[in-house]
Amino acid sequence: MVDRQATAGVIRRTDRSVTTISEPRRVGTPPVVVLARTLGVVSALGLVAILVTGLPYYSAPLAGRVRDPWHAWLKPSGTLGQALGLTALGLFLFLWLYPLRKRLGRVPALGSLPRWLDVHVVAGMLVPAFAAMHAGFRFTGLIGLGYASMFVVSLSGFVGRYLYVHIPRGRSGLALTLDEVAAERRQLLHDVATATRIPVPEIERRLAPPRPAGPTLNPVAVVARMVRDDFGRRGAVRRLARELRASGGAALTPARSREVLKLARREMALAQQAAVLDGIHRLFRWWHAAHKPFALTALLAVLLHVGVAVALGQTWFR
Repeated sequence: MVDRQATAGVIRRTDRSVTTISEPRRVGTPPVVVLARTLGVVSALGLVAILVTGLPYYSAPLAGRVRDPWHAWLKPSGTLGQALGLTALGLFLFLWLYPLRKRLGRVPALGSLPRWLDVHVVAGMLVPAFAAMHAGFRFTGLIGLGYASMFVVSLSGFVGRYLYVHIPRGRSGLALTLDEVAAERRQLLHDVATATRIPVPEIERRLAPPRPAGPTLNPVAVVARMVRDDFGRRGAVRRLARELRASGGAALTPARSREVLKLARREMALAQQAAVLDGIHRLFRWWHAAHKPFALTALLAVLLHVGVAVALGQTWFR
């Protein structure tokens, strides 16, 4: 059975099954992620162009802006300024689809949670930029409160994303249990050993963290270990790559070598994440407790702002 597996190639485990592949598969980036990244880049370039063009207007005092030829376009109720505001509103409302998607659990037709999170992060980065341009970089009163909350939510999103990717998950995006993590680690070690023809204990020794430590719930220690493990994992994978090249790579093709290193990186990540899993879950719960009030405050302030603007007729579409 082992010889047959070695001939067929690396065995890869999915969330609930093991499949054999004859050659490493190049999994392309999902279209929705490509679209999100493309729109993100185009939007960022557009915002930079508007900022550069309107810099004299944005840097002028409020009284001077009225006489600026760009005022009719860039003021919050102007043609371009309000278009930026509507875009910010649309993106902000879109952000709330991600929590709804999480509540639905595993629904393959709707795409995986990690892909939704990728799009969610891109949209979250763009919202404060569009809102700032719409407001002409003037944040007073209710919109100032809403923007401050929105900005905090955007910044905290980076923290949440970092914590999220350190929770072991299957391809569907659902969190794995410790038993599932252990099972996947065993399969990954077997896959790497089969492909490289190096015994499993030796592979496990090479991929083991240099300074193993026991579990901890200390939030500072958890974050410090996460960062240290991220750098240590890169170093261990580079060392393994050099060893494979030096030994002739066990007749591995360059594509297969990349696949083996990817599996090794996954195994190391699972081992490191399992060691601090309880601490990461606690940090993630604290992050949610702090993230939600700011998000709700921003939503309320934005909806009130939009409602007042529409009621007073300060829109070019009325």
